[in-house]
Amino acid sequence: MDAREIEKCIDDFGTDIYRFCLKLCADMADAEDLYQQTFLKALETEWTLDWEKNPKALFFSLAHNLWKSNRRKQARRNRIAPCSNFDDEAETVLHSGESIEEGYLEKELITEVHQIIQALPEKFQVPLILFYLSACPIEQIAAIIKKPIGTVKSRLFKGRRLIKKRLEDAGYER
Repeated sequence: MDAREIEKCIDDFGTDIYRFCLKLCADMADAEDLYQQTFLKALETEWTLDWEKNPKALFFSLAHNLWKSNRRKQARRNRIAPCSNFDDEAETVLHSGESIEEGYLEKELITEVHQIIQALPEKFQVPLILFYLSACPIEQIAAIIKKPIGTVKSRLFKGRRLIKKRLEDAGYER
């Protein structure tokens, strides 16, 4: 790919790729690194981009593979020399017209769901993030994670069920 194609890709769907990276990494600095690595890797390769075959899925797949590779690398490093992160502050968003109590409870629920998703096995985590947070269709998710459509549907169903069960165990009733 050349620089013009990469620039067009960034303009067309760079925001979606960044949002996906942010949800995978759950850290803004790591997400920015992954985002840059994704487009740099695409620039370094000798691919020709076919605009008819949904290039967005190619970049989602590339970001997912780089993320998996980075996780493996980090796991190896943590086995050798463990480290921890003390900066676990979540953003607070309060909508106008909402009471402080409702805003706090909603923020707490969102934080709990994010923690549950991050604790899920990767095979459930990635399809849930792609489907709900990046609004990817099931066919595109199947192409990204290289699994059949039925497997993606099954993992989405089981992931939702796990989230619901863990929320009920934590005391959230609906």
